[in-house]
Amino acid sequence: MELEVVRGDIAAQSADALVNAAGTSLQMGSGVAGALRRGAGREINEEAVSKGPVDLGAVAVTDAYDLDAEHVIHAAAMPHYGSGEATAESIRSATRNSLERADQLDCASLVLPALGCGVAGFELAEGARIICEEIDAYDPESLADVRFIAYSDEEYETVQRVAEDVRSE
Repeated sequence: MELEVVRGDIAAQSADALVNAAGTSLQMGSGVAGALRRGAGREINEEAVSKGPVDLGAVAVTDAYDLDAEHVIHAAAMPHYGSGEATAESIRSATRNSLERADQLDCASLVLPALGCGVAGFELAEGARIICEEIDAYDPESLADVRFIAYSDEEYETVQRVAEDVRSE
């Protein structure tokens, strides 16, 4: 399974599945969730909320609507907005569960963001390391192309550096 770090807007990516950085309520607010909601249309938020709440670290799947993907995997790496921050274990579980669900859906390609970082309060380099370690340790059935997306140049540089460190260990 190939891991590539890319820079851009997750809502503009083409893949079998895109991962949303969700809270346990699955309400699609700002950040990654807001970008996906704007790209997919309001129906995605309605479907996501109907599948929640979920446990911390758990995932739920919706249609991708107007996005260039088949599925959106909503990964709850943080509690409901405003009620706490992401933890190392919630990021690890949300990443592993996203990979497993993508395989269950027979996806060959997956794009995921820095789950639990940003608005969820977890430090980017440490969160990226957890995500990269989970991807590196995962033994896929159908997944061949996993892209770790970063929105800004600064985020991209951090994630790229961490991914290279994990690959060389």
